[in-house]
Amino acid sequence: MKVRVSAISYLNTAPFVYGLENHPVSGMIEVEYVPPAVTAAKLISGEADLGLVPVAMIRRIPNPVIVSQYCIGAEGPVASVLLCSGKSLDKIEKIYMDTESRTSVLLARILCEQYWKISPQFEDYNFGKSKPDTAASYILIGDKALKHASDFAYVYDMAEEWINFKKLPFVFACWTANKDLDPSFIASFNDALKLGLDNLEKSVKRFANEFEPEYAIKYLKENISYNLDADKRAGLSEFWSLAPDELKSRVRWFG
Repeated sequence: MKVRVSAISYLNTAPFVYGLENHPVSGMIEVEYVPPAVTAAKLISGEADLGLVPVAMIRRIPNPVIVSQYCIGAEGPVASVLLCSGKSLDKIEKIYMDTESRTSVLLARILCEQYWKISPQFEDYNFGKSKPDTAASYILIGDKALKHASDFAYVYDMAEEWINFKKLPFVFACWTANKDLDPSFIASFNDALKLGLDNLEKSVKRFANEFEPEYAIKYLKENISYNLDADKRAGLSEFWSLAPDELKSRVRWFG
């Protein structure tokens, strides 16, 4: 029986997608590409066995196990998770939140309360259904942030702000399972992800109609950090410690 994988097809996941599609592990998995928030829902409902899950949602998954040494993280400006606004921080009264990622929403709330010391209203916003007002304030993620940040007078990179706040890197999403998976499968899965990272230049070709290859490669190399090392685990643990009480449950790390 194949492992059901819930993945994401943003530019920042291009190496992972390439690896999963060009490694022998492709014969062991069934992959569905969905928005970040949906990956968690799939694992919670049992419709998927493994997914690239926004870290704010990992602890809502029954029996969560982080199964990979790779993640979507940042050790500096990430460029694709942004507070974009027509006003400076001290003048922002409302922030429209991109509903595709609960991690970005929670990070925004933490930064507003504990670092920026502002108290705006928050409202969900579906970016795809209407054009944003560049005089207002939005949390934009993924390809939307890369394409539209230049429309706004003020842009705050949320990973950079977190790093300034906590002096730790930030992790946005981890490969997480809702059950114990065979160690040999996990080894193959991680090998597939490594294959993608080793072929980063090839991985961006599927986004050629949206981004210039040079821009895409520079973004992946300079803004995204994929290794889930000790510093990133420390940053993730710190983020969880600031989350609402219902997220402060257990999570297991593979290996």
